[in-house]
Amino acid sequence: MTAHKAEAATAQGGAPELIKAVPVRHPGRWVGAAVILLLVALGIQSLATNPQFHWETVALYILDVNVVRGVGWTLLLTVLSMVLAIVLAVLLAVMRQSDNPIFRWSSWVWVWFFRGTPVYTQLLFWGLVTVLYPTMSLGIPFGPALVTWVLEDPTRGFIPAVLGLGLNESAYLAEIFRAGLKSVDKGQAEAAEALGMSRGKIMWRIILPQAMRVIVPPTGNETIGMLKTTSLVLAVPFTLDLTFVTNSLANRTYLPIPLLIVAATWYLVITSILMVGQHYIEKHYGKGIESGAPPVNPAAAKAAAAGTAPTGTAPTGVEPGEAIPGGPTVTGKDIEESGR
Repeated sequence: MTAHKAEAATAQGGAPELIKAVPVRHPGRWVGAAVILLLVALGIQSLATNPQFHWETVALYILDVNVVRGVGWTLLLTVLSMVLAIVLAVLLAVMRQSDNPIFRWSSWVWVWFFRGTPVYTQLLFWGLVTVLYPTMSLGIPFGPALVTWVLEDPTRGFIPAVLGLGLNESAYLAEIFRAGLKSVDKGQAEAAEALGMSRGKIMWRIILPQAMRVIVPPTGNETIGMLKTTSLVLAVPFTLDLTFVTNSLANRTYLPIPLLIVAATWYLVITSILMVGQHYIEKHYGKGIESGAPPVNPAAAKAAAAGTAPTGTAPTGVEPGEAIPGGPTVTGKDIEESGR
């Protein structure tokens, strides 16, 4: 309703008519929701009625000692690989921003190589490294060797698996960390240098805490991805992880589907826990950045509801306590002022 019609209605002694707002209808949303609910119902029916899932076998092996041990090895692979990758990624990101061209190009070549070759191929290589280098020597280049030792793997593939996963992941994390470091304004470092802080202290106390809000979300995703990438360590070969253990049990029982469900269930449980941890870490480093609604002045809100100017905050030309133009009328109804 325009202001003229409202004024005419008020002049005739009656209250202005209220606009009868009709909500916008969204039939597409209801159709989409109905389709999703139908698909969910069909999925639940299939899971409950299809005997090929063999839920009794799933219940039998979900807490099997070999499966639980496989979960432990998978978690250990994930943690150690990510620790190695994070340490290398921080170093590579700092080298990439160095003034030394050798550092910059070394970091770039590392990222280019490990990001450009498949992780499965790298795991195969690390599994065959003792074939490529049966012995290692330390001495003068093209001269006599001072120290020589035989390469062997007493961990039965565990160390090569950690190296393969960690070095591959470091290339991806290096780019994530570099983006986080570049997100911090250069003025922060310049101000810290003006205060006499060393470069190491500036990086540790000034730059990294501010860059973490950019670094944490993709690093959390990479951690979840690393958890699932451990299923490829058979290429080394390492045969104690969750995927290999469940595949071995499936070959023994000739029931691959329920054992795949067992592995998928464990991966989902671990991933869910990691997602919860990622949420709280993001919340911690996002303090002061992600704010909700802007703060509301209680006096201004109360005055706006009453249609008067609060004390000390009256607009120009309006005395405190005086009715604000456009505020509620004596009848308590809002009148649109846009037509004036």
